[in-house]
Parts: sequence; structure tokens; C-alpha cells
Amino acid sequence: MAEEADLDDVWVLCRDVLENGAPLDLTDEMCVLLSRAAQQVAIGQQDAEDALRGHSTAMTLLREIHRRIGEGSNRLDEARDRVSDLQQQGDFDGAQQVMRDVLAVEVVPFYREQAERTLKKSAGLAEVLATGRLNPNLPDRPQLAVLAQRIEQGHALELTDDLCALLRRTAPTAAISEAETEEALKSPDGAEALMGMILSRFQEAQSRFLRSMYRMTSLRDAGDLEGARQQMRDVLAVEVVPRFREAAEEQLRGLDNPPPEA
Repeated sequence: MAEEADLDDVWVLCRDVLENGAPLDLTDEMCVLLSRAAQQVAIGQQDAEDALRGHSTAMTLLREIHRRIGEGSNRLDEARDRVSDLQQQGDFDGAQQVMRDVLAVEVVPFYREQAERTLKKSAGLAEVLATGRLNPNLPDRPQLAVLAQRIEQGHALELTDDLCALLRRTAPTAAISEAETEEALKSPDGAEALMGMILSRFQEAQSRFLRSMYRMTSLRDAGDLEGARQQMRDVLAVEVVPRFREAAEEQLRGLDNPPPEA
């Protein structure tokens, strides 16, 4: 997204100028970038233009852009983590309130947009939890997790065409064969077991990969590249979930081909 790219570019500029002491050169190109970024963090165009007439006021503008990007990004990341935790606990009302709280204070349009999308997604998942009806506009795996919550609440699993289609789509992402999938879909109990297998395999794979990434990064930063590589080799020795096998292979390639020294 162009807007996100602008915010990323300005964030790098802020780090260079405000943290590392690089000069702020008000070229035409720089002024265009800062003016556009100012509007993207809800600073009026006229205010930005006025600020860009002098170096001191341009620095003040840059600091304000930096503050709004930093606060908005951190607030959104923390809120998303909280939403995820609450939804796993089945508290969708609480999850939605977290995003409403973000929207009550956020001024940056990009972050407001992201918060509104998360709020809409949470409301949709709450509807799936309440009714058991799948929503074609929501991602597959979160809907599976919500259906699993419905089962835990005592609701029977309905083996609808939509559910069968969802399980056929998601089973390969957990390295479950077509034959296993079709056998499971012969009964609600089989479909329930298949759903649990898909969710548990993905969750276990994600946890394993994140733990290995942490150890790999620590070893790499300590200069132990062979130890860092071994972390990813250990993942590949046991991992069957395609997404995390690909991620481990990508990390291993990066360690085998480090960037040239500056």
C-alpha cells in the first residue's frame, strides 16, 4: 500500500534525523514526502506547508509525524494482541471493545482503517460463534477456531456443504491428505476430529517455529551461525506444515547467504 510505504519511509527518515543526527535537507522531493506524510497522519495541508517554510518548523513537523506514527503503530499492535487473546478466550464483546477504544483516540487514517477492519472481523467471528454459519468474507482458520469453541460450548457440529468445503481447503495447509480428509468428512465426529487436527497442527507448528526463531536470532547475533542454522534444520526435521517448512527454509537460506558487509 502506498500510504503504508510513505509512513515506513518517513519512519526511517525520522530515525536518521531525530535519532542519528542526520541533516534534514528540505529539497522539493523531501517537502513533497513530508507534506504527504503529514496529511496521512491527519495534519492539515496548510499547517504542513507553513511548517515546511523553515528548517526549525520542519523539524517540529517531523517530530509530530514521528510521534503520531509511533504511538498509532504501538497502540494498534498492542490492541491486536489483546484482541487475539480475548477471542481465544471466547470474549468477542471484549475484543470488539478494545478496537472501539483504539478508534476513540486514533487520528491517523491508516491505523483507523486497520482498527475498523479488525473490529469488523471480530464482529463477524462473533456471529459465526453465535450461529454456526460460516462467513465467506472471513479467513478460514479463525472460523475453524470459532467452530471449535462452539463445540466446547455444547453445540453439535453441522456437517454442511460450506463446512466440508472449508475443511477441504484448510486440510492441505496442515499436511493432511485428501484421502484422510474425505474419510473424516463421512461423519460429524470425523469432521470434528479433522478440525481439531488442523488447528492443533498449525498451532504447534507456529509455536515451534517462533521458539526456534528466537533461539536462531540469539545465536546469530552472538556470531554462532552454525548453531543458528541448526535451529532451522531441527524445525525441518520434524515440520510437516507447508507454511512453516517454507518459512524455515527461507531463514536457512538467509543464514547461508548473509548480506555483504557494508
